[in-house]
Amino acid sequence: MHALKVLVLEDSPFQLMAVHQMLNASGVFDVLTAESVDAALQSLENRGPVDIAICDLQLEEGDGLQLIRHLARHRQAQALIILSSLERGVLDSVGQLARHLGLQVLGVLEKPATPAVLHDLLQRYEQGETAPGVMPLVEVNELVGLDELTLERLPQLRQQWQVWFQPKVAIDGRLLGVEALVRWQHPALGLLSPASFLPLVSYAGLLPQLTWHVLEAALQLSASVREHTGEALPVAVNMAPGLIEAEGFTAQLQALLRQVGLPATVLTLEMRETRQGPANGLEVEALLRLRMLGCHLAIDDFGTGESNIQRLLDLPFSELKIPSRFVRGMAQDGRKAAVVAGALIMARRMGLGVVVEGVESASDFHALQALGQPALQGPYVARPMSQEALGAWMATRDLSHWAAQHGQPCQA
Repeated sequence: MHALKVLVLEDSPFQLMAVHQMLNASGVFDVLTAESVDAALQSLENRGPVDIAICDLQLEEGDGLQLIRHLARHRQAQALIILSSLERGVLDSVGQLARHLGLQVLGVLEKPATPAVLHDLLQRYEQGETAPGVMPLVEVNELVGLDELTLERLPQLRQQWQVWFQPKVAIDGRLLGVEALVRWQHPALGLLSPASFLPLVSYAGLLPQLTWHVLEAALQLSASVREHTGEALPVAVNMAPGLIEAEGFTAQLQALLRQVGLPATVLTLEMRETRQGPANGLEVEALLRLRMLGCHLAIDDFGTGESNIQRLLDLPFSELKIPSRFVRGMAQDGRKAAVVAGALIMARRMGLGVVVEGVESASDFHALQALGQPALQGPYVARPMSQEALGAWMATRDLSHWAAQHGQPCQA
């Protein structure tokens, strides 16, 4: 870790010294320290961007939110660790804000930090287990013109839209499938995350084309895995709003499945529920046709919309996904654990599968382990990766190591 460059914002001299010593003990010696936001900004101006910023929130002069916003706006840190004595609910909200601003949040820690936890976060960063930097939507919106997002440019865009895959595993470590996620390899701006560009693609009217691009790539991956292993890999794809009800969608999907030679049962279509009110007849009929075809249907970000529960009763979903905001830190937050436990009980009684997103730590994994047998997805399992990286990940997995690490029986 000798090459890492870290900025620490902390106005308590004792805490600052303790964090500095922990960093040195982990092999990090290029450390910038600051007891105020102004001092931190001056250090960044003099020494340039850092790999990681460790940021307190409550300061005598200003607050950590000022630095977080500056780091995001000027892209002066690759990753962020929040370290504060504020209550867990406030810390999680700050973490969510930092992610929204485009920062990669390595961890949200309550004081005092422990050497083991800090070392683990640094190690994860150094081993490349962090997501690529995220450019905020407002900045992408200023730099990308709508003339780049036209039907005429669709062939070039399809080459730039990269499909990555994030594994889903069972509690015992078995690979259950992958979720297909899109990145935009922009020729001038570099690799952009979905949050940076999806609203712009939607505004340009190209979200259906992007969704079909991801569907094709996901099913081609599944077919490729079957060629090598004899068994198709289940894949999940996020659906553009309204696309499923579009005329001819089911027929077009059937044609694509026939083209790659796969049954519809390998495919899960994920829908983020933002609508209010009861489902309309056209929507219900479209979803029923997909279920009759054999596709699975998942309600994404369950519990974050105003009409999720009613629509769960009205529509033929087969799976619900519990979002990361309820999972992150649940081992230390009884409220989050209660929400997740309630969703798991409800899903079990309704005969629905469950995928828990955003599992980031061993403590959250063990908290979930005590609640049941959901599918797991998140940085603790694996981050989104290219198809080539996924192949290498699958080839080098060691289930016996997973079983020994988590106290699970090893299954083939």
